[in-house]
Amino acid sequence: MPAERHNGTAPRKKRLLTGLRPTGKFHLGNYVGTFEKDLELQNSGEYECFFLIADYHSLTTGYETANTIGDDIREGVLDFLAVGIDHNKSTLYLQSLIPEVSELFLLFTMLVSATRAQRIPTLKEQIRDLKLESASLGLLNYPVLQAADILMVRGEVVPVGKDQMSHIELTREVARRFNQLYAPVFPEPEYLEARFPVLPGTDGKPKMSKSIGNTIMLSDDPETVRRKVMSMYTDPTRLRATDPGHVKGNPVFVYHDAFNQDRAEVQDLKSRYTKGKVGDVEVKQKLVAALNRFLDPIRERRAEYERQPGVLDDILAEGSCRARVEARETLRLARDAMGLNYFESARRRVEAATSSVRAHVPLRSTGQA
Repeated sequence: MPAERHNGTAPRKKRLLTGLRPTGKFHLGNYVGTFEKDLELQNSGEYECFFLIADYHSLTTGYETANTIGDDIREGVLDFLAVGIDHNKSTLYLQSLIPEVSELFLLFTMLVSATRAQRIPTLKEQIRDLKLESASLGLLNYPVLQAADILMVRGEVVPVGKDQMSHIELTREVARRFNQLYAPVFPEPEYLEARFPVLPGTDGKPKMSKSIGNTIMLSDDPETVRRKVMSMYTDPTRLRATDPGHVKGNPVFVYHDAFNQDRAEVQDLKSRYTKGKVGDVEVKQKLVAALNRFLDPIRERRAEYERQPGVLDDILAEGSCRARVEARETLRLARDAMGLNYFESARRRVEAATSSVRAHVPLRSTGQA
């Protein structure tokens, strides 16, 4: 999707937003579902990229352990940076540092019925997986808050996994309804599907999930990767190494397709596997080598950031300041469109008075950066 030309001048970059809930360290499923496409678009030079650490979303299912969110954010930001998200090219920011998103979320809740929100498939899955009798208001409104996240920066493109497509469709509905009721403020964002929308778990289940424990983490050391891969499920119909095996749907080969850059090796393994001329052990050993080649630079970058005590605060502060400039402008446009611009003089005076008494906090921390 190329950048569009604007008024016959230089191409205008399309605006991209994607985000993840900070639930601690991320895994290979997060990489293929989100990070891989994020990196491709960031490095294309054709997109203005916003990457969101969605900590408010963590409360929708983790409110009872809210005191752990700070640690989860730190681990998540380290993984964002480790995979190659470049805070000099893109805007990496923290949701809770953008208070305007809460106001836009409130305005959007007026445009979405409870029954429409309840039709989101992933909401039903979460209620089932968490064994909840019913959804809290926070969980029910999760997709509406996600719409506010996307439209707060007027995002036009959202890379998502397959399970999030229904959320993007709701965001498009919110933007369309707002524009029809008031004024054309918001784009209707398009979604870009990942190369591998869903990565199976190491136990053969359809989806990798930390709650199940069937993951390979981006920060796993080489020995942990080896242990997890060697215990992976393969073809349950194959009883002996000399039996012809199935490649399609075999988790080990899905991982080879996703992460093994040696395509000739992958094709050779597939050919021999279907003819019963290679055992699961060799296929897994070659996957271990491929995954560790893939993960080595990620682990190295993560370790480098971990050696810089104040750098995460600096990156989040600077990115959140940039994002908040956009958020303030978006909220102004939305309020003006709705006619919520009454008592502007009083609003400006309150903002000026409260701003003048705030303590000045430098963006750069005193830690090593």
